[in-house]
Amino acid sequence: MTMTTAVHPVDERLPVPRLAALGLQHVLVMYAGAIAVPLIVGRALKLSPDEIVALISADLFCCGLVTLIQSLGFTKWFGIKLPVMMGVTFASVGPMVAMANAVPGVDGARAIFGAIIGAGLVSMLIAPLVSRMLRFFPPVVTGTIIAVIGISLMRVGIGWAMGGPPNLAQSVDVPKLVAMVDGAKVAAAAASSPALKLGPIPMLDSATYGALDNMAIAAFVLVVILLIARYSKGFVGNVSVLIGIIAGCVVAVAMGKMNFDKVAKANAFDFVTPFAFGMPTFDPVMVLTMTLVMIVVMIESTGMFLALSDITDKPLSQTELAAGLRTDGLGTLIGGIFNTFPYTSFSQNVGLVGVTGVRSRFVCVAAGLIMIVLGLLPKMGALVESVPQFVLGGAGLVMFGMVAATGIRILANVDFKTNRHNLYIVAIAIGAGMIPLVAPRWSQQMPHALHPLLESGILLTAIAAVLLNLYFNGGKGGAQDAVAAAKMAEAH
Repeated sequence: MTMTTAVHPVDERLPVPRLAALGLQHVLVMYAGAIAVPLIVGRALKLSPDEIVALISADLFCCGLVTLIQSLGFTKWFGIKLPVMMGVTFASVGPMVAMANAVPGVDGARAIFGAIIGAGLVSMLIAPLVSRMLRFFPPVVTGTIIAVIGISLMRVGIGWAMGGPPNLAQSVDVPKLVAMVDGAKVAAAAASSPALKLGPIPMLDSATYGALDNMAIAAFVLVVILLIARYSKGFVGNVSVLIGIIAGCVVAVAMGKMNFDKVAKANAFDFVTPFAFGMPTFDPVMVLTMTLVMIVVMIESTGMFLALSDITDKPLSQTELAAGLRTDGLGTLIGGIFNTFPYTSFSQNVGLVGVTGVRSRFVCVAAGLIMIVLGLLPKMGALVESVPQFVLGGAGLVMFGMVAATGIRILANVDFKTNRHNLYIVAIAIGAGMIPLVAPRWSQQMPHALHPLLESGILLTAIAAVLLNLYFNGGKGGAQDAVAAAKMAEAH
């Protein structure tokens, strides 16, 4: 009698057609954020349009390559082997724009890429140290962090549904960006260059922001997704977000709100070459600044990985977490070599895993391959870019809300009755995470070196929750909650 070992849903290999459709769904969700950072930094560097296009192609190519490493795994040292999509982190935007203002042009680009390479190397070295913090993340901490991740993302989804500012800051809080760098210089640059739309005014005064027809299309996409989720099962139910986005695009085209002009103008093929701007330069201060950003990124990634661990019912070991965090560093190193930027797990796609219920990491492997193709075929990339923001907005509300709901579900297993201190942990940690959301410029009087730390609501929540749990529970209450949650998972 032979024994067969059941394959965990995370390791399930789906048919190629399903993988392609589910992978494309992930790509559409993350694409807007993937191209925003090259646009912002490229224009801040005053690069030519062709050079900015090269940045975008390199970004898409590296997004796909690093996603493959993270989801598929590369030796035992790299890859968390969960359904993770990797993209450029927005935590790095402020420091990079400040560097670009100080040294514009190709020389500035080489200095930025040198800082990114240095930070990537340091991140790989310190990943095991960061992974040892896993024991400080019992359910009361992880649930709070994941809830704040979802709440923070809701602002992005709502911004998409409103129409948002055109292209440049598709998921960037521009007022926060201004607060993170020299506001006077950025404002002056924006005034002298209409192409560099940095500052709070475009966010508020966009002629299409909050347009009723845009919001109607976003609502239509949401309704389509909900109808499919309610009445369809199997494959169709799994690709409800993709179908909703396609339906929204059809309506947008019919209303004249979506066109394919960029597709016609884009090149058919483009090479992505390392060190296209020349050999990078290494400034110690810039490397240190970008390393600080990467520490923030790795702590945020820990929250994302724990969220995926809960959604996929696959517990994480410290070794696996270290491999995932080490890939953040490797991806950042690859980004610097291929003329792009620091990488992290994209929280938008965590919500998509929760919405679809498809836990296979090979879906993200397929998405990674699609991203590589988009980087090499600019016409295909331009086609995906043609999807209007407000179409994505309807899908965003579902996905990002799902992340918050996952955090709430984790908190439901926390003992609040016999340990009332847990209420303080959740209440204060969520409040700390809301500070950058409700007061984006709250840190403008503080040293600029601290801004990467102070502008991340997720990081503030993580720090507050961990410290409060140590203060109130001393590790004991949290450990009890963790044991209880583990027993519940085993029973389930």
